[in-house]
Amino acid sequence: MATVARRTPSPVAEMLEWLGSSSPFHTPFDVHNVGLAPFVRVEDYIEDDSYVLRAELPGIDPEKDVEVTVEHDMLTISGERREETKDKNHREFHYGAFKRAVALPAGAKTDAITASYDNGVLLVRVPLGTEEASSVKIPIQRSE
Repeated sequence: MATVARRTPSPVAEMLEWLGSSSPFHTPFDVHNVGLAPFVRVEDYIEDDSYVLRAELPGIDPEKDVEVTVEHDMLTISGERREETKDKNHREFHYGAFKRAVALPAGAKTDAITASYDNGVLLVRVPLGTEEASSVKIPIQRSE
């Protein structure tokens, strides 16, 4: 059974989430596309003695465009999005650097972290135990 991971949210991230939600004060535009850095939506939870983080990263190449690192007790997803869509009368670019950092729960085993990418979702699994966190770069595997 999965349990929700407790973390202290960023006030800025909460405000952006609120502005982008369907609140009574919702504006007709998406606040994530008005000159702000690209936003990475994540969900995280504890499942089977592991901390699990899922990040929405559609339209990227995980080998070239994303880096997952751990330093001390912070898991960081960073990279750059480059996407172009075009049709007969319209062309649109989506690009820019992104970065999202999340505090790891106590006892995270940073030497055993795994990351995979499938259908636009990055899945990071961090086994939990009693180990201290250190600085690590995690390779991302593409699902075929």
